[in-house]
Amino acid sequence: MTDASIQTRTDSGDAQFGDYVALLKPRVMSLVVFTAAVGLLAAPGSVHPFIAFFAVLCIAIGGGASGALNMWYDADIDLIMKRTQGRPIPSGRVTREEALAVGLTLSGFSVVMLGLASNWVAAGLLAFTIFFYAVIYTMWLKRWTPQNIVIGGAAGAFPPMIGWAAVTGDIALESVLMFGLTFLWTPPHFWALALFMKSDYKDAGVPMLTVTHGRKTTRRHVFAYTFPLAVLAIGLAFTSVGGPIYLTVAVILNALFVKGGWDILRRDEPTSEADGYKVEKRYFAFSLLYLFLHFGAILAEAALRPWGLGGW
Repeated sequence: MTDASIQTRTDSGDAQFGDYVALLKPRVMSLVVFTAAVGLLAAPGSVHPFIAFFAVLCIAIGGGASGALNMWYDADIDLIMKRTQGRPIPSGRVTREEALAVGLTLSGFSVVMLGLASNWVAAGLLAFTIFFYAVIYTMWLKRWTPQNIVIGGAAGAFPPMIGWAAVTGDIALESVLMFGLTFLWTPPHFWALALFMKSDYKDAGVPMLTVTHGRKTTRRHVFAYTFPLAVLAIGLAFTSVGGPIYLTVAVILNALFVKGGWDILRRDEPTSEADGYKVEKRYFAFSLLYLFLHFGAILAEAALRPWGLGGW
């Protein structure tokens, strides 16, 4: 797919405000906002509520900027994949040049304002996150290696670390473990999606694991990742951000996640096709709840701590 063919579809000039919002991947941004806020609220110390709000806003804008840059660069494959054909650029509502301008402008704004509002450690982490997602993942890893999701998952794992740094000005074991939780969660989450997206990634030439190594291998990888993820997730309970609430949630969720990975491993393609990939779709949906509830439990521990109820 050439740039010219994409540009032909993007000269309609009828972009609405919502189309520019869609460039920022608002559903992904919601996860960024939540995990960043948890990292900020769980950190030792405190900041003024306005500074806290503005810091999370800047992290959200930076995450949205990454999304816009991703859509700018991936416009050619977004036009091919059924899952992404409705995005603003392939659907012809926004031009690639506009997406690039939005992404670059918001990137600079979010980093500078976060540095001025909180500290430059947090701003530096945000800048690196944007660079990692837009350049390392989107421009390099995504089209080059089936490990694209494994390595590229780091980009989505930084928000709680940035939120933590916005308060403390540094990086600590707790923030690294929150990073690791999202980092190890990302591969089984996206590989479960790849299992029922069928030919989308192959048609677009994206070397997803399902394309390069087959679906059976992908199922093995999904199951294999549940074990280090469970160890890290449960281990987080014994740090300063954990406690009995988090431990209970982590044990239950990881038992279910490992069981779900085992169910996926046991299935073959004829069975999955026959029921419309019911198990894989359910596992993908549960993976979203899995991450939300882990960070929600960290937030609950932080909220109860001032009353002597959170933590150990």
